[in-house]
Amino acid sequence: MSGRFTNLIVGAMVLGIAVGYGLHAGLDAEAAKIMAGYFSIITDVFLRLIKMIIAPLVISTLVVGIAHMGDMGHGDLSHVGLDGSVAAVPESPGSKSLARVGARTLAWFVGASTVSLLLGLLMVNLLAPGEGLNLPLPPDEAASAVQGSALNLKDFIAHLVPRSIAEAMAQNEILQIVVFSIFVGVACSATGAYGKAVADFADNVAHVMLRVTNYVMMAAPIAVFAAIAAAITTQGLGILVTYGKFMGGFYLALAILWGLLFVAGYVIVGGRIRGMIALIRAPILLAFSTASSEAAYPKTLEGLEQFGVSRRIARFVLPIGYSFNLDGSMMYCTFAVLFVAQAYGIAVPWTDQISMLLLLMITSKGMAGVPRASLVVIAATLTTFGLPEAGLLLILGVDQFLDMGRSATNVVGNAVATTVIAKWEKELQDN
Repeated sequence: MSGRFTNLIVGAMVLGIAVGYGLHAGLDAEAAKIMAGYFSIITDVFLRLIKMIIAPLVISTLVVGIAHMGDMGHGDLSHVGLDGSVAAVPESPGSKSLARVGARTLAWFVGASTVSLLLGLLMVNLLAPGEGLNLPLPPDEAASAVQGSALNLKDFIAHLVPRSIAEAMAQNEILQIVVFSIFVGVACSATGAYGKAVADFADNVAHVMLRVTNYVMMAAPIAVFAAIAAAITTQGLGILVTYGKFMGGFYLALAILWGLLFVAGYVIVGGRIRGMIALIRAPILLAFSTASSEAAYPKTLEGLEQFGVSRRIARFVLPIGYSFNLDGSMMYCTFAVLFVAQAYGIAVPWTDQISMLLLLMITSKGMAGVPRASLVVIAATLTTFGLPEAGLLLILGVDQFLDMGRSATNVVGNAVATTVIAKWEKELQDN
């Protein structure tokens, strides 16, 4: 089924390019825009279906993953008070396991984030794709139509905690959903039979949501065709030539990042890492063609478990990775911001670039993996460092094509991270 699904995705991409090119050549600009709007209806409906299942799927799988990490069932119910308080209980092997896995996961994510940001910074300085454009500075009142504001540590920390889990689910705030799920999962592992009942319910929900996911994924090839056709119909193939240096440089940087991730996985996991990449080809292509990391989440989870990653590791690490380990999106942030500066001939000192890297390390967390999420972070970064926010218009035209690459990279980064953690924990089964 996976191979057939992959073939359908590739075929849909090729057909979308052909149809989009034909429409772009045969229609005037206004008619092409209208036609693209019809295509976008299909894409919007598909992405809404994906968003519909993400929140319950993340909550259920993450709660189960954390609860199992705590080795539930070893606790004594007599230690739990009627008010929910927990008496002093000797630290269990489960709690140590949860802390160890959490620490290793966080360490990998911070390391991968740093490498991604630094690589983007290095490549955009070496390739200098924006130099030579010599664009005049836009007027102060010019805007990019993407709302951005100066981001700071205070706002980020406040945004971590949901005011209401219902609101977080309604808005698909993945980072807030992850925080809530962590609290529930830890509580389940600490409250004996009560917690086991909740975790069992979450496990049942996860199974049902995965079946719902299979139904939704039947429409994926149609959505892929519509997404590609809409972009080519309005932009044409010429847009790829116009921004060739920028896009080529970014995809070269992504290729290097993929190579680094593969080497790291090979060193830790061994030659089997090739098998893992083969099993997630379909979700990689799905993320690439729809420009959404979220769209690939269910299939990625399925592929990792099929590869041999234990359920508790896969369902703990992967959901958290969707908030803390978006390698492709983070690289794009540094690459795009400095491209804008180069296009306007604005020199950015290395001290400011390092400050930018540290800021993006924080503000890039919590991007839900949906299309165009990175643009908001880029707009905020431009504002923070006094760069023309209207410069975002330079990349809006090709952002769809760049979003495809960074979304696919997010999937690869999280899959490698989950596999590595499973290997470290000796929970990677031999197939």
